[in-house]
Amino acid sequence: MKSHLAWLNTENNPLLNDDVRLFFARLEEKLDSLDDGEAIASAITDEFATQLIFCCYNSAFVCDQLYKFPDLIVALSQVSAPLNHAELVAQWQQHAQHIDSVDSLEQALREFRNRAMVGIIWRDLHRMGQLEDTTGALTSLAEICTQAALDYHYNLLATKFGQPTDKQGAIQPLLVLGMGKLGAGELNLSSDIDLIFTFPQSGNTNNPDNPLSNQEFFSRLGKKVIHSLDAKTLHGFVFRVDMRLRPYGQSGALVSNFDSLEDYYQTQGREWERYAMVKARIIAASQAEGISDAEHAHYKRQLMTLLRQFTYRKYVDFSVIDALRGLKQMITQEVKRRQLEDDVKLGPGGIREVEFIAQAFQLIRGGRDTQLQDNRLLVILPQLEELNCLPPGTAKILADAYRFLRNTEHAIQAYRDEQTQRLPINPDDQLRLARGMGFDDWQSFYQQLNTHRDVVKAEFHEVIALPEEKDDQCTVDSLWQQIWQGQLDQEVAFDILAKHKHEAPNTTLSLLDELRESSTVQTLQAAGKERLDEFIPRLLAQISATDTPTQTLHRILKLVKSVIRRSAYLLLLIENPGALSQLVKLTAASPWIADRLAEHPALLDELLDARTLYHPPEKAELQADLHTTMLRIAEDDLETQMETLRHFRAAHMLRVAASELTGALPLMKVSDYLTYMAEVIVEYVVHLAWGQMVAKHGYPDGDKRTHPNFIVVGYGKVGGIELSHGSDLDLVFIHNANTSGSTDGERSIDNQTFYMRMGQKIIHIMNTQTVNGQLYEVDMRLRPSGNSGMLVTTLSGFEKYQKESAWTWEHQALVRARVIAGDSELADQFDQVRRAILGQKRELATLRKDVTEMREKMRKHLGSDTSDDASKTFNIKQDAGGIVDIEFMVQYAVLAWAHSQPALLRYTDNIRILECLAESQLLSAQEVEQLIEAYKALRSLGHSLALQQQANLVDGTSLEPERETVIRIWQQLFAVGAS
Repeated sequence: MKSHLAWLNTENNPLLNDDVRLFFARLEEKLDSLDDGEAIASAITDEFATQLIFCCYNSAFVCDQLYKFPDLIVALSQVSAPLNHAELVAQWQQHAQHIDSVDSLEQALREFRNRAMVGIIWRDLHRMGQLEDTTGALTSLAEICTQAALDYHYNLLATKFGQPTDKQGAIQPLLVLGMGKLGAGELNLSSDIDLIFTFPQSGNTNNPDNPLSNQEFFSRLGKKVIHSLDAKTLHGFVFRVDMRLRPYGQSGALVSNFDSLEDYYQTQGREWERYAMVKARIIAASQAEGISDAEHAHYKRQLMTLLRQFTYRKYVDFSVIDALRGLKQMITQEVKRRQLEDDVKLGPGGIREVEFIAQAFQLIRGGRDTQLQDNRLLVILPQLEELNCLPPGTAKILADAYRFLRNTEHAIQAYRDEQTQRLPINPDDQLRLARGMGFDDWQSFYQQLNTHRDVVKAEFHEVIALPEEKDDQCTVDSLWQQIWQGQLDQEVAFDILAKHKHEAPNTTLSLLDELRESSTVQTLQAAGKERLDEFIPRLLAQISATDTPTQTLHRILKLVKSVIRRSAYLLLLIENPGALSQLVKLTAASPWIADRLAEHPALLDELLDARTLYHPPEKAELQADLHTTMLRIAEDDLETQMETLRHFRAAHMLRVAASELTGALPLMKVSDYLTYMAEVIVEYVVHLAWGQMVAKHGYPDGDKRTHPNFIVVGYGKVGGIELSHGSDLDLVFIHNANTSGSTDGERSIDNQTFYMRMGQKIIHIMNTQTVNGQLYEVDMRLRPSGNSGMLVTTLSGFEKYQKESAWTWEHQALVRARVIAGDSELADQFDQVRRAILGQKRELATLRKDVTEMREKMRKHLGSDTSDDASKTFNIKQDAGGIVDIEFMVQYAVLAWAHSQPALLRYTDNIRILECLAESQLLSAQEVEQLIEAYKALRSLGHSLALQQQANLVDGTSLEPERETVIRIWQQLFAVGAS
């Protein structure tokens, strides 16, 4: 035996201190007394001996356990990979074989825990995996132990009292919520486990001779589970259990049913409980005969939905900031009071501060950015950076710091399995910690530790910091406060407003008086009144920098009135002076934006970051953004899907309007972006409708495709990639399924009916007015036979109609038609049909007559000559020389010449078709250039009018050169005898 441990006497290893040598001497004596001692000692090869010394030097706990369970030495010699959940389950099953009493259960749990901890510490010290492997194994260990104790005691109680049931006799489970690090899958080597016990419904157990209420049954069960895990016996403990996070804390009931839980959180839940609930996760549930997996899943979904509704507000929640500031201040004060400077968890720049950074943003934004409803910190950090909550590069820096801090925590706790995060003060212990962390000396380790803590400290300081105010604002703010409160004489207030360039000081004062004296403001609660009193002076100071302060105030007060009882939105603007500045800037420029924000206050979140506000994403980014946004919404929750789509569109509409107003996007890019947005949304709606139809009726002809044999054809502005603010969508639906076939589901219908209902569902999702308004107004009148035609047609039916029944104006409309969503193969077939129809040779005189007559009819019905002051106004769209004249010339040119110039069929937008006309020499380069410039000028003016919420009527002298050019080219093109 001694030959196997000879290296102990010759090894020149600085880690072989007196404690380690003493341990090996004792181990040697024990192995000599064991039958398998020789085999165990033989497992200690030279390479393994080095690892063993390193681990024993860094963990007295491992030494103790190896002495108790020497067979672990053989197991450790074979370790090369992280410990996973399945391995831990297998290990527990071996321990569970001989359980026949509560005492044997508790002994088995403790021995299993201690043996598993040796393997986890071994792997952690030797860096056989990432931090997540260590915390994941510790979390699995806690889950397995909790479930085992729960199962055993449930069966004992159920045998005596029966199983808990609701009033209908359905078996009720106990669900165990893991909070904190357990819920997040981030346990440390000596963590408490924070638990909450809950069950679905009240009732009684089903033993008529010895019944208990569900409340009493589960209370007894909870107490027994806690004792089996928490009690310290001769074999140690399993996990310290902390139940203080339950409703009412230590004074509350040990268990609560779902109704009690919901009532508590809705009526008495505090902000710190929301903060804690970010980490909540179901980690165990009582298993019993009579309750199915589906029922278990239902109860779990019900509970987590209840908790999410409490934890996260629907939109960005700035109302929680005051509470978070209080929590942050408490953290800072506790550090000073308890002198926690050398605590890697609770001290400055410690683990708790990293967690606070993540959870604060999760509470504020998690309701709207649902990807933040994840309880794993290392998953959340990069998402916060993507959402611009953290500066670029900060997520990785914080993640690196967090990993270093957590590894340090584990190295501290591994030594004696003690619940501490304090850095040692003894030089020998300091050196041990440094070596355990891979450093040669304490100074090098401590320097690296402080580098990480400094980064965390700085970022923690920045999170929800008080908004900075310049010194020179103080007197101005005081002045505006007096004006808002009506504390100044009318004349004095008038002079101050006039001095600050208010174009109508009396109107400004009237607007403020009306708001201040309104019944809504008079009946506000104290917190809401305080926020309003803080906001209005800031607003008055900001609008004074605009050209039209009175008008801007009038526009913004619409928003104020719409959110006055939801003052979190005012707090958002108070907390973020940059957002207030953007609000003033954009509403001063556009009443359209002011109205959108008043209708959808949640859009204020878009003003927080100018980087995203004025840099709308490309189509691929839009698709990814929408996919991420919709990912966490249940597929069968159509209402939430519809509301989220509307908010998504409104947010991006705001971005593009802001970009256009400030000149960040030129006209053509604005239309591109608006069109991309419509395409991305239509693509998603088609996918959504298809999924719901297939779930209900099965697949047409049993063809289990991932997407429908169906396309959406965009006409008009969306087809021509020329969408404007507020444009509707002219759409046509086409499918290519077998019209005599049917679907393969239990509720089978014929294919034509399937696609017709799918089309109806698409229109319903788009057109329906919800809380967030309409997604798009869809116009289907351009389909074959218009409103009297079938909602969805086959491609062959569409082709037949276009060849045999379509009017010239319908062929004109087809010039701008293109597929914007649906099956790519069918899209190619549609394009071939379009080319064939438009490429037909036509009799020019007839074509000219049809086009000019239709244009004249439109002018009479829609132009400014229908108004009394026709000589003084110009309708930029419908009057002679306007947008529609250019569009008709382009359409005429395609229909007239595409048979000989097929390049005219390549594009659907007017500008590129005009360029093709120049390349084909069908129009002169000069004429084309003039038409393009006129078209851009007219459309740009149209966009501007839309953002000013004005009609397409302008002064009759506007754009006279452009109009004259368009009229002249029109007359040349449609002159009798023109070729």
